[in-house]
Amino acid sequence: MSRAFLITWSRSKIINKDFGYVVDGDVFFAVDKFPNYGKLSGQKLENNRAGERVAVDSRKRNPSDFALWKAATPGEPSWDSPWGPGRPGWHIECSAMSAHYLSFKFDIHGGGLDLIFPHHENEIAQSCAACEESDVSYWLHNGHVTNNNEKMSKSLGNFFTIRQITERYHPLALRYFLINAHYRSPLNYSVVQLEGASDAIFYIYQSLKDCQDALLQLQEEIPNDGKPAQTTPDAKECISKLCNEFQVKMSDDLSTSLILTGAFLEALKLVNNLLTMLKKKQQKQQRLLVIQSLKEIGKEVMKVLDVLGLQPPCSYNEVLLQLKEKALTRAGLVEDDVIRLINERAEVRRNKDFLKSDQMRAHLQAKGIALMDVGTETIWRPCVPVQQESEVVPSEGQKVPPKPETA
Repeated sequence: MSRAFLITWSRSKIINKDFGYVVDGDVFFAVDKFPNYGKLSGQKLENNRAGERVAVDSRKRNPSDFALWKAATPGEPSWDSPWGPGRPGWHIECSAMSAHYLSFKFDIHGGGLDLIFPHHENEIAQSCAACEESDVSYWLHNGHVTNNNEKMSKSLGNFFTIRQITERYHPLALRYFLINAHYRSPLNYSVVQLEGASDAIFYIYQSLKDCQDALLQLQEEIPNDGKPAQTTPDAKECISKLCNEFQVKMSDDLSTSLILTGAFLEALKLVNNLLTMLKKKQQKQQRLLVIQSLKEIGKEVMKVLDVLGLQPPCSYNEVLLQLKEKALTRAGLVEDDVIRLINERAEVRRNKDFLKSDQMRAHLQAKGIALMDVGTETIWRPCVPVQQESEVVPSEGQKVPPKPETA
């Protein structure tokens, strides 16, 4: 978008309609000329306490009037205009760009909660002044990620970059963490919650991998006659509840924080129950119902993940390996360390020293590594560490504190 377009837009669309006025090279929008000023934020002009943060410019007709064009200031960029050298005001740039690239009517306008007033309020005023048909269907204002209940910002030096966080946590764990709060609510950064998010997605992907593996082995038993799949009553109810709950919660102002609980978790629990049932001897018809139920529930769960952006770009097996690698990084271990400790613990168990065996398990669990005894074999998976209070992801410029040596 050119400077000429912005200047022409401001002059012909706003000033010539008497919504703006010029004072010493500055151009202001006259809020008194726009009766609906405050309709987005609910603020009324008579209640606006101008001058609390910035001194009121005495040249303004109303203290709430805002700049469309600012006269040149020494040391700042400036451009020629009909009102003299200067630069566009903050608000007018957004309205002009929206009109140029999206038209005066578009569906969604986003931004942080702190932009509702005055920025978005001023955008509405000047856009509607320029074109009476100007309209945004939905305003979506997001809450901020906070650190110790303070907004993360460069000025405070209390922020973390995505790159920093994803060195230790999988990007999908970070995404799960972010959508676990409503987009309009503040989200307090917490390593404990990141650990919980990482554990939750490991459970989701492990359940789906087990489901896929089982169905791959049972392909020959699944009919391919084009008829609708028959499922168990529990599966039918589960699928219906999952679909309905997803539609209702997403339709209620994108309530993503409520989607990955309730019916979604019940669906995963049923997947695991059906997998257990397949290991037992059953009549052919009942077994077929279980297999088809497993397939249909898995499909619905994956649809939910796809909409939320939680469907991994690689196989479930690959993403599980990546999650395990991140857990090892946080624990300050490599997989050989875990295998060595598993073998040492197996020897301790053979000697019936179960107290020491439990201590070795607890030692790893405190680092976020859970040992699971499956028959005569011991496997491991990531878990939420028992003690997380001292775990910190460093701020920008800080070094990662050294991990304690493992025995």
